[in-house]
Formats: sequence, C-alpha cells, structure tokens
Amino acid sequence: MNSMRPTVADLRAEKGVRQRANVYVETLDEARAAGAADIGIVTVQDALMSTEFRDAAPSAFMVAGLDYGVHVTTDDYLRAAFAMMALGADAVWSAASLETIARMRSEGIAVVGHVGLIPARRTWTGGFRAVGKTAETAMSVWQQVEDLTEAGAFAAEIEVVPAAVASAISARTSLYMISMGSGSGCDAQYLFSTDILGTNRGHVPRHAKQYRNLAAEEDRLQAERVAAFREFAADVQSDVFSDPSRLVPIADDELASFEAQLNGDHS
Repeated sequence: MNSMRPTVADLRAEKGVRQRANVYVETLDEARAAGAADIGIVTVQDALMSTEFRDAAPSAFMVAGLDYGVHVTTDDYLRAAFAMMALGADAVWSAASLETIARMRSEGIAVVGHVGLIPARRTWTGGFRAVGKTAETAMSVWQQVEDLTEAGAFAAEIEVVPAAVASAISARTSLYMISMGSGSGCDAQYLFSTDILGTNRGHVPRHAKQYRNLAAEEDRLQAERVAAFREFAADVQSDVFSDPSRLVPIADDELASFEAQLNGDHS
C-alpha cells in the first residue's frame, strides 16, 4: 500500500478530473478496512481521532470532524484543530462560523466547511430534508459556498442538494466539493461506514447504499456471546467447569506436607 497520502494541493489538482471515495469511520477496524481498501479520504470524529486511526489508513487524506456545539468559541476550535493536526489529521471539518473558519485558515489549518443540509442547523432549512430545490434556496447554497471560499476553506461537504444544483456549483467554485447525497458532479462521494456496512439500525437516508449486512452478523455474534456465557454459568453451577485438565497439579506428598503444616503438625 502506498503510504504517500494526498495533500490539499493534490486534491485541488484533481478537481474536475477524478472522484475520490470518502468514508466516515467509527472504529479502528473500520479505519483499517478503509486503509486496506485504498479509500482516498477518511473522516473520523475528533473525540476518536488518535495516532492509531492515522496509522490505520496511512495513504488516506484524513479529515477530523470538529464536533459542532462541543467546541464553542473560536479559541476552542483553534485548540481542537491544532490537536487534530498534531495527531496526524490532514484537515478538519467544521460547521463553525465564517469568522472561526477564517481564523483557522489564517493559522494554516485546512478546513472542510459544510453547505446544504447542515444537521446542527436544520431548523433554519425545515429539518432533515433536501436543500436547494428552488432557485432561491439553490442560490442560498451557492452563497454559502462563496462565503466559505472567502473565509479560506479549501473544501465543502454539500449535503442533500439536488444533483444538478450541486454539479453546477462544483463546476463554478474552486472549493473541493464533497457530495453527501448530492450526486456525482462533485469531487468526492461521502458516505458513513454504518450505511455502507449495514450496521445502521436507525433511519437510513435515501442517498445511502448498503454493501453488506453486518447488522445480521452482529446479531448472530451477540446470540453466540449470550449462549457462551450461559453455558459457562451452567458449568459453574453444576461444578463441571474446574476440569482437571485446566488446573495446576501438585504431588501427593507435597500436598500432604502442606496440609500437615496447615493443621499445626510440625513433626
């Protein structure tokens, strides 16, 4: 596996030329799988980010998501961003204010912004629904992209925007556009590992595509765990667990000597 991961400059040079897959991972095993599969961009939440995650996918461009609402002030975001970079992140995702994004950019931190449906701000756009289905709201998404560009972001996740709108925007902006349910006219396609692997037990978004059904396998494994624990408990209760083959032996004469000493027989 090529350990030379792409840079911001590389991604910018690819704009309009090739698309990369972007996977949001939640476990080290998923990060290792993404690395083994040569996934181009891996996203991990800042609370999970570590050198182990970085090492798990050495050839991927790694984005650390700065949890919106957990970090509040610009200084909070700056501290968190620097911590992520120190752990090996190549960029940070942020839905913070334009002022905060500009401050991070001024410190040389590569920032991925967010436009369209922004879950943390969904009340402003009508909840969990598509954004940009009218000319007016599509122009609002374009303005968000323009504002992020001016603030210094190098990329933006564009979530649940009509494909034709996202494609038109991507063709007209210098930002590296990462599509989350917004069609293939962008520069990368973004999906959560839970949707890809079929472990999402909640609402499955329309744009998601399941490639495996690991939830069924997890259910099977959980049933096996429960059965194994029950069998162990039953062995303990019936006193058959302590099989001689798993115990440490002692010679008869040594045991007799030990017991004599316990009983106070020093003869």
